[in-house]
Amino acid sequence: MSNTSPSKAPVIDFNTPAMIRNRKFRAFKNLFASKSIALGGMSIIVAILLIFFYLLWEIMPLFKAASIQSWEEKDAQYTQYKSPGGGKTLYLGIEEQAKIGMRVNDQQQLTFFKTDSGEVVSTQTLTNPNAPQAKVTSFTTVSEPSGIFALGFDNGEVIIAKHSYKSTYPDGVRLITPEVSYPLGETPIKVTTGAVDLLSISNDEENWNIVAGSNKKLTQTIISAEENLLTDELEITTESKDLTELPFTANKLLLLPGTRWLITAGSQGKVAVIDMTKSADKQLHQEISASSAQITEFSLLLGNNSVIIGDENGVISQWFLVRDNDNKWLLEKIRAFQKTDAAVSVTAMEHRRKGFATLDTNGTLYLYNTTANRTALKTPLLDGQATAISYAPRSNALLTEFDGNIRLWHVDNEHPDISWEALWQKVWYEGYQEPEFIWQSSASNNDFEPKYSLMPLAFGTLKAAFYAMLLATPLAICGAIYTAYFMAPAMRRKVKPLIELMEALPTVILGFLAGLWLAPFIENNLAGIFLSLLGIPIAILGFGFGWANLPKKIRNAVPDGWDAALLIPVVIVATLISIHFAHNVEALLFGGDLRQWITDDIGIPFDQRNALVVGIAMGFAVIPTIFTITEDAIFSVPKHLSYGSLALGATPWQTLVRVILPTASPGIFSALMVGMGRAVGETMIVLMATGNTPIMDVNIFEGMRTLAANIAVEMPEAEVASTHYRVLFLAAFSLFLFTFVVNTFAEVIRHRLRNKYGSL
Repeated sequence: MSNTSPSKAPVIDFNTPAMIRNRKFRAFKNLFASKSIALGGMSIIVAILLIFFYLLWEIMPLFKAASIQSWEEKDAQYTQYKSPGGGKTLYLGIEEQAKIGMRVNDQQQLTFFKTDSGEVVSTQTLTNPNAPQAKVTSFTTVSEPSGIFALGFDNGEVIIAKHSYKSTYPDGVRLITPEVSYPLGETPIKVTTGAVDLLSISNDEENWNIVAGSNKKLTQTIISAEENLLTDELEITTESKDLTELPFTANKLLLLPGTRWLITAGSQGKVAVIDMTKSADKQLHQEISASSAQITEFSLLLGNNSVIIGDENGVISQWFLVRDNDNKWLLEKIRAFQKTDAAVSVTAMEHRRKGFATLDTNGTLYLYNTTANRTALKTPLLDGQATAISYAPRSNALLTEFDGNIRLWHVDNEHPDISWEALWQKVWYEGYQEPEFIWQSSASNNDFEPKYSLMPLAFGTLKAAFYAMLLATPLAICGAIYTAYFMAPAMRRKVKPLIELMEALPTVILGFLAGLWLAPFIENNLAGIFLSLLGIPIAILGFGFGWANLPKKIRNAVPDGWDAALLIPVVIVATLISIHFAHNVEALLFGGDLRQWITDDIGIPFDQRNALVVGIAMGFAVIPTIFTITEDAIFSVPKHLSYGSLALGATPWQTLVRVILPTASPGIFSALMVGMGRAVGETMIVLMATGNTPIMDVNIFEGMRTLAANIAVEMPEAEVASTHYRVLFLAAFSLFLFTFVVNTFAEVIRHRLRNKYGSL
């Protein structure tokens, strides 16, 4: 045996130029990938933060505190000046641009003046030419926005006038020209035999309602004015009647719109409601003690439906007519505002919002809003009691008269009608019988009270998500369990992509089909839908029982794992049979029409586009999301866990329940949270498949409006930077916070589930 030396092992050189270049290139790719992933992740975080801060930036002005400053501090050309025209001020007014003011005094003079300097623009005398010695004894306005006012004289006559302003642009410069017109002619109208110490007037197109008198005796005069098309002259018809004697000496009158209701204020805080449509002995409709002190301010809010009462104790409250349980109208106290430090002196109503300004006898200014039930501003303004105050139509200026001097103030109070109560609590709106959650952001008239309660929208969002998840969760999770654990691999490779493909279907198509086809189909086949919910499970269980008892030869003809495909025709046939026999069931149990029975016999409202339609349509959209994540989580459970469980004698079902599902529970929970997020943020389906009405009702047959759908509907119509515009951003911010909180909570639970079952 000869000795041979062993062959040497081959030597591999790892430091060749090619290997070095390969390592450097690989290191570069690793570095580039890690930095790119980090940059992408940081970009997503930054984008989310930018969205958060942008939403916050848009909604912060809603909660900005109101402020006021003298206009001369804002513009040096403005100054304080003596009241033009002399005499005692009966009324101050100001036009929209806050450039021209208007003053009516007790000497029958109307004076227009420049608000920056007090320079008189024009003066007009309102005295009756037939009785030049008549003295003014009362003054009233129809409303601030209308510009219509009336003077009452000691000879029992009344003259009605209207101030307006015309803007022209000669040489490109705005010129505001004040005008005075007389809706019922320049000749005063006789309304009572004595002096007109008390006066109130209302106007409805061509019909006028005037109540005048003194002390306890009042006369109602109804005037109809029509313009003759041939002569352009007014044809005036007058009808007068004496009203019931008041139970107290009245010092203030207010007429509500129409010709029925008169509200009077008297001594010791007494208020009476007069129904002028009844006979004289039945006209006293209600008498109440509205205040424990003397009433000093008694005015109508914008719209002339609410009465604002202020007394010498500084108590301010809002009242309007509400029907009681016996369907009787009663004047009710709706809300009280922050008490002033001294007696209420003068008030000015906003022209376009449900707010007003008040000065007490100490000269302290209060800005209130009735809808939000808040005091927007409290600040010392004057050194004593003001004699008059007026709001500009845009609510950005106040004109005050104090100690014979007039001064213009700049007001910054953009969003007074927003408060926590207005957004999230019940509010008692004008025309409603009780406090309610209402979203109604616009209307056809300028007297509208915006209703910005987000509760109906938040409720609608959760309602839509609940019914969608109620349908999608069991179907998606059970389908994912069967697909990942029981289904044959060949069949799984076809089923899983098909279900995932459902997610690519545009939601606008689903909403279109749900609104135009599914909603009418459900309405016409409601009994069949409910019968199929009972018939399909029974059919599946019956087929399963029958299949299990078939001979093995027949069962073995179907490849293992493919037997589930046989359920497809079973479900289809069960559905068709349920719909076919639904009419017989309706005739037997529900008088032939289940929908009518639900509405008439049970009293449950039924809308064609309702939560049931949304639940089916949106559930169809959410199923692929939940299914995919759940199926991946279950399929990713290590096979040795299930093999070990089966080897120890556990059945496949026991292995699924006690091993597979606990291990996959973090993924399943994530699937539910992602699906819920999809349902909460869904827009087009709920927009097209519901009645889109912002109501709060758990009834599955009623519609809803969600936060996302509301933003999509109203954002294009909202005026930029308006209260409506910013409230929509607040709705988006609320949706953002809700999603963030839910996802954070879900992530915490997911980590706990992973820590608990990760050791399996």
